[in-house]
Amino acid sequence: MATQTVPQTKFCTSCGNQIHVMAEICPVCGVRQMAPPVQPYGYVPAPPRKDKTVAALLAIFLGGLGIHKFYLGKTGMGILYILLCWTFLPALAGFIEGIVYLVQSEQSFQSSLAGPYRTGQFSA
Repeated sequence: MATQTVPQTKFCTSCGNQIHVMAEICPVCGVRQMAPPVQPYGYVPAPPRKDKTVAALLAIFLGGLGIHKFYLGKTGMGILYILLCWTFLPALAGFIEGIVYLVQSEQSFQSSLAGPYRTGQFSA
């Protein structure tokens, strides 16, 4: 069983000489070494933005199959739309959702996609 070792040296960002990994200042050129960026505790990256026009067009034309739900990352609802597509209710709901997406502001559309864990709004 091989164990992975942690490197004990790194290269100076200014002169390129090999220095100890914990060195804050290069002993050769005297330049302070940049610390690696620290990710803040509890940081959650922003979700990828979705285009509301694409979502609206998918909802209007392919809403009966729930394609817009898959595009928006709501897989469970997409599967539900597929299971109920024979009733034409998802097509009606998709058409209405497409119109709502078109008249909705960009900010409210994006915030409707992000859950409370993404926006920092937690309910107690």
